Amino acid sequence: MFDLVLHGPESTGKSTLAAQLAAHFGTVWVPEYGRTYCEVNGTDLVPQDLIAIKKGHVAARAAMAGEAQGGLIIQDTDPLMTAAWSMMLFGHRLPELDAFTEVGDLYLLMENDLPFVQDSVRFFADRERQERFMALCEAELVRRAVPYVRIGGSREARFESAIAAIRDVLNFPSR
Repeated sequence: MFDLVLHGPESTGKSTLAAQLAAHFGTVWVPEYGRTYCEVNGTDLVPQDLIAIKKGHVAARAAMAGEAQGGLIIQDTDPLMTAAWSMMLFGHRLPELDAFTEVGDLYLLMENDLPFVQDSVRFFADRERQERFMALCEAELVRRAVPYVRIGGSREARFESAIAAIRDVLNFPSR
């Protein structure tokens, strides 16, 4: 099974692209557990909340793995993204997040080039913090030495770039 993970700051189109890719490949996508967690519990987070988000995501991914079709599961973030959140929110790493080893086969790092859309669980509407968060997101991928491809541009360009990356990096056939 190939694990494709969408990674990057808030409001960069991860959920939209995850749904598009799942439809294109006829498979499932694991929604962003951190969003659901914050919708239920609020956004006044402490480090233990990020550990709970990691555990919730891992459980959701495991529960959906059996539904994946064609050998591909798509994740709208994973615990590597939660680790970037730890650095952004608290300025330090959490050992429980660093211990996560079930990394994806390919990460799509979403460029911070779409207009920011505020909602009830988004944190960083100002450009300076968005750029800092983008740098932390990429730094986590580099630190973990996982394969990743930057994805940017319009919704259509993102979709086409993602399909190309999946084909070229994972050698996964497009439909």
